[in-house]
Amino acid sequence: MNELWALSAAEISKLFKTKEVSALEICNATIQHIEKNNPKINAIVVDTFLEAKETASRLDKKLKNNENLGLLSAIPVTVKVNTDQIGYASTNGLRIQKDLIANKDSPVVKNLKNSDALIVGRTNTPAFSIHWFTRNSLHGHSLNPHNNKITPGGSSGGAAAATASGMGVIGHGTDIAGSIRYPAYACGIHGLRPSLGRVPMINYTTPDRHIGGQIMAVSGPIARSISDLEIGLKAMSAQNYDDPWWAPIPFEFEKTPKKIALITEIKGLNIDPIIKNELKTVAKYLEKAGWIIEEPQAPDFQEAAKYQATLWLGEFRRTGGDSIKKENDPDANFIFSQMSRRCPDTSIESFMDALQNRARISRDWNKFFDEYPLILCPVSGDLPFPDLKDLESQDSFDLVFDSMLPQIAPPYLGLPGLSFATSITNERVPLGVQFISRRYREDTLLEVGYELEKLFPPKVPVIPN
Repeated sequence: MNELWALSAAEISKLFKTKEVSALEICNATIQHIEKNNPKINAIVVDTFLEAKETASRLDKKLKNNENLGLLSAIPVTVKVNTDQIGYASTNGLRIQKDLIANKDSPVVKNLKNSDALIVGRTNTPAFSIHWFTRNSLHGHSLNPHNNKITPGGSSGGAAAATASGMGVIGHGTDIAGSIRYPAYACGIHGLRPSLGRVPMINYTTPDRHIGGQIMAVSGPIARSISDLEIGLKAMSAQNYDDPWWAPIPFEFEKTPKKIALITEIKGLNIDPIIKNELKTVAKYLEKAGWIIEEPQAPDFQEAAKYQATLWLGEFRRTGGDSIKKENDPDANFIFSQMSRRCPDTSIESFMDALQNRARISRDWNKFFDEYPLILCPVSGDLPFPDLKDLESQDSFDLVFDSMLPQIAPPYLGLPGLSFATSITNERVPLGVQFISRRYREDTLLEVGYELEKLFPPKVPVIPN
């Protein structure tokens, strides 16, 4: 496949820098592809075509004049609709924010622009970005390009669906409880949740988040290849002290031992046999490639997830209760009621306990990483769910929520995680695995990702039905 919209960042960059194609040609090819295919899945809900064309024309002039080019020069990317971008509403999937127009770029968007990326559109999210499916009353319903009967994931479901179908090379997503990793998993591509402090993240259109959101929510890349993840991460991570959690952390450290903890049993999680088999297939391949694979008892995911829910829901109750009523989105109403049922106590005492215990639990996990620099575990206990499964009933909600345990725990500790797409079933349901590493060791995640791509090559865009 040689269509411009289907190429990797490295391939596009080479064609552009050698002047075989112009930035404007790349931009127009991507726009034409979006116009033809996006109506089938509703992944991009706001186009930014005019801005992208202006950027492309500027890049063509920069190249002609031998000016320095950015890391993502001429690379089509998308931005999640919950993130500030000058001239566009930071809707977060809400009717009550449809006129919340940003007059300043979020640091992560500024970094993408400074890297000379072509921002071609803004991608969908569920209302309030609060669950693992993607539908809202403002922008509508996003579908999975592989199979419209299963979820595209959430909350960055639009970003993953767009990237999987070639509507951008790199998708920007956010993750507080799996919102990068699960959509990537459901859409058959890769997603990287960075460590807390790696990518600067703040919205100027809304007040600063409470402490739960500050220490758990991150921005990061979604892509079809590991190299695109890496370049996306580096571009997004440029310096910006408007986010007080951002830190000038290097990307490379001394290599860790090639030792992996294979986790196929997690307390509180039922893991589908198909997923267990996929984990063992991956482990067997990595072992043959020279990695040491052991199967120790897993660290405590349950306790970390419990406190994550306290901080997450505590913030939402404080800031979102009135907004829930004003928005009156049926999906959000149900999800909020179910989350409240699952986490009834968000008193100041429980909130302080959650923060205090974070230190102890972090030490426990750090001791585990001393022995095992990488954890190989499920993204979810189940295959990607039928679309909107969590809205069917209380039992269905509990099934979905409980399956997300491997995604909910790491954000509480500020840990990075890689959702790596492996194969796809005969029923067009994607499969994948998750790697978790110590804070700021995204390099170990990328290293194992590159190794695993030898078995599971970079993904080709899927054309939606």
